[in-house]
Parts: sequence; structure tokens; C-alpha cells
Amino acid sequence: MKKFIALLLSMMLFAMTSVAAAPTDDIVDTAIDNGSFTILVQALIAADLVDTLRGDGPFTVFAPTDEAFEDLLADLGVTAEQLLAHPRLKEVLLYHVVSGQVESTDLTEGLVAETVLGEEVEFTLVGGVFVNESEVTLPDVLATNGVIHVIDKVLVPEAFSIEFDTVVDIALSSDDFSILVAALTKAGLVSALQADGPFTVFAPTNAAFAALLAKLDITAEELLAQSDLAKVLLYHVVPGLVKAGDITDGLVAETLNTGNSLTFTLGSVFINGTTEVVTADLLALNGVVHVIDEVLVPANFALDDPIPETNDDSLMIWMGLLLVLGSGLVIISRTFAKKVTA
Repeated sequence: MKKFIALLLSMMLFAMTSVAAAPTDDIVDTAIDNGSFTILVQALIAADLVDTLRGDGPFTVFAPTDEAFEDLLADLGVTAEQLLAHPRLKEVLLYHVVSGQVESTDLTEGLVAETVLGEEVEFTLVGGVFVNESEVTLPDVLATNGVIHVIDKVLVPEAFSIEFDTVVDIALSSDDFSILVAALTKAGLVSALQADGPFTVFAPTNAAFAALLAKLDITAEELLAQSDLAKVLLYHVVPGLVKAGDITDGLVAETLNTGNSLTFTLGSVFINGTTEVVTADLLALNGVVHVIDEVLVPANFALDDPIPETNDDSLMIWMGLLLVLGSGLVIISRTFAKKVTA
């Protein structure tokens, strides 16, 4: 009887242990609940990977702690916000994910696993458990859709270079800003906007420039030749870092076009009543870029007087009038000369 009771207690204890050990949260919620992965969770949100890692899986995730991310930020000399705004952040995160559930007991010395990014990681078991150069400090944190291994360094893909863009580089990276880039180049403002800053740039798309050209009835080449071009461009730049969350209804911000300010209204974010911010908070190393749907035209901008082309009908009329006038002057001068000699 005593043996039966002991066996029953053992079975109950085993069952209780199994229930306690069974995971109840997916990978993302497990990371959130832990509290040591706040930067990782923010990165997953920024890279739009939360829903993916809440999927069925299973996934194996190598999770850098906040301390690991802080070490990386210090090495790069950037802020967490700048890292989270990096256009290739998703690639770094996918390098930390392996399809399938790979627990520590599955690892062997020299094992190579392909990540979701497509690049491989390698495991070594000498002096600890290492994935590439990162040590696994806590293995086998089970989730409902996979397993997490906590690591002490952020994994960086071999073919990846973490380079941070200036506000100009963000414009250069997209064909949709080719007219803006051409204008900045023509006005000699590229190097100025690659300086330390910070700058807040409201970047009109090519479609926005096309609408302005149609309104002014000029070509892109004629716009780039305007003597007031720099005034237009500087009207799109506010000194300092103004993110979307910093904008309040009725906010007035001075631009680098001295004496000309922008006024903001909310609902969506509008500038000067009609120009809408269509994409906000593209963070750069030296500021932030907000994409807008219209070109902002300052009050101190004026089109240059048009230079008539040689085939312009009005030019021919003026030339005809000048010839008539010139002929008349010649006749008058000759008549006057005859009267004098007489």
C-alpha cells in the first residue's frame, strides 16, 4: 500500500511538473514577458515581424538581450532609434531565426544551420555553447511555437554592413525622389544636408514635383535653373529633430529659409493646410525625413522672367517692330541731316 501511495505521489508530482513546464505563450509574448528583450521586441515591431513570429512555426530564435543590443549601439556609435529605423533591420533579425525547433540537445560541435535570412550560423560547444561569436547564456526557453536561446551578442550577417544613412542618403535610396535629389545637387545643398544636423526634411515625391511643374507651366530643367531654387528647398528643412509624435495642432516651425515658417495641423499631419505627410519618421543618422505629397512654395519664391526662344512668335513680332522703328529712325535722321546741310 505504501508503495502504491509513493508511486501515486510520484506520478502526481511528475504531472504537476509537466504542467508547470508546458509553455503557454508564443515566442513574441515570451520575450515581452521576460522583460530583458525590450529592444528586440521594438525591433520586431519596427521590422513588421511580430505576426510572423506569432505564427505556427516552429521557430528557433536566438534572442539578444537589451545589454547585447546596448553593446552593439555603443560599438556603432548610434542610438536605438537610429538602429530601429535602419532600412535593413529586418535582415539582421531574420539572421537570428532558424526554421524548426532546435533545442540545445540537438546541437553538435561544428553544426551549421541555415537561418530564415538564407545565411548560415555555426555552433561550437567548446567552453560553452556558441552560435558564431555569441554565447548562449540561457538555452531552451520553450514557447508554444518554438524555442528561444538567449545570447549575449547581436548576430550580424557576414554579407551585411550596418551603415547609417543621412537625410540625403534616404532620398538617394529611392527613385521616387530623383527630382528632389537633382534639385539639391543643383542648389549645392547635398553636402550641407550630410552634415551633423539634426535636420527635419519634408521630402516631396516626383509626383509632387510633377504637379508643381504643371501648375507653373515649366519643365523640370527650367525649375532647376531658377535663381530662387535654394529658397524652395530650404523651405523644406527645419533645424532639429521633429518626429511625427512631436507635432502638435497649430505648431509653427521655422525653416532654414530664414523668415519663412511652416504651420502644422492634425487629423492626419498637414503642412500649411494642404500638404499632407504621407510617410513619417524615416530616421537617419543626422535627422528625420517625412515624405509629403506637395512641394512647399515659400512666399519669397518668384519665377525668373522667361527668356523667349528663337522660334517664339512673340520674338518675331518684337523683332519686326524693332526693324520698323529702326527704319523710321534712319529716315528721320537722314531728313534732319538734309535740313541742316541746306
